[in-house]
Amino acid sequence: MASEQSSADIELGRFLRARRTQTSPELVGLTVGPGLRRTPGLRREELATLAGISIDYYVRLERGKETRPSPSVLDALARALHLDDAEHQHLRELAARAARYVAEPAPPPSRAVRPHLKLILESLRPSPAYIVSRSMDLLAWNPGGLALYAGLADWPAPQRNLARYLFLHPEARGLFPDWDNLVRGCVARLRAVAGTAPDAPDLTDLVGELLLKSPDFAKLWERYDVVGRKSVQKTFHHPEAGVLTLSGQSMHLEGTPGQRLSVYTAEPGSPDHDAVLLLDRTAPEPAGQLDTNAEQQHRNRS
Repeated sequence: MASEQSSADIELGRFLRARRTQTSPELVGLTVGPGLRRTPGLRREELATLAGISIDYYVRLERGKETRPSPSVLDALARALHLDDAEHQHLRELAARAARYVAEPAPPPSRAVRPHLKLILESLRPSPAYIVSRSMDLLAWNPGGLALYAGLADWPAPQRNLARYLFLHPEARGLFPDWDNLVRGCVARLRAVAGTAPDAPDLTDLVGELLLKSPDFAKLWERYDVVGRKSVQKTFHHPEAGVLTLSGQSMHLEGTPGQRLSVYTAEPGSPDHDAVLLLDRTAPEPAGQLDTNAEQQHRNRS
């Protein structure tokens, strides 16, 4: 381990500090005396006492000077901070990464989308569907999948990123009536990924841009939430298709690290489904989209 702090050490300390300052004394059963507390949330000594560790040891953890906490210490901190299962797992992952830190970050996952996945997107029509990277870059889509995010098609393909869209595109706030909840979940997802790959350029470039351009993003980023509350249904106030409420499903893709497939569906025959059909029929075909009919005719002639 190098003598200077690594980004892995810093991320572990940042997560602990963020959770500590957002945990109220009342939540953990502490009685707050009269007078103004200068520290938001728990003090370091309070958390150390609750977790059964020395204040010196905890300070070293938070400052990135101690990088090998035992599983029992991590579990004790998780209990003291009332972490849920996902936050507890994230704490374990940060500690594991700090313990095995290497100087060179792993290369980001491939952005290439395999041809059969593009065929799956086509087969899902008219349901809007798309594939995103771990940093929420839009990698592939069917017509409705791109058209669903009003105005996103106006951006060049390399700039099409769902986090960038939510915070920087002028159409985003009007498109989503629950924009506040949506962006909290978006930032939590990026925080979770960045916590275990803080030096990855695909993440640092995006986060740096959003910190610079969006005060809303910067405020949420500092909270270090890693768990988003994602609802099954999402309502869109679409400028062309009207108001539609769709059921969403997102899933990891096998053999493509970091890539996720998202699909939105509506009950056939419903007004929402009619709006989906409208989006599918009026949206332009993706550039470079595989022409499945032409392919089939070629096979038939072969």
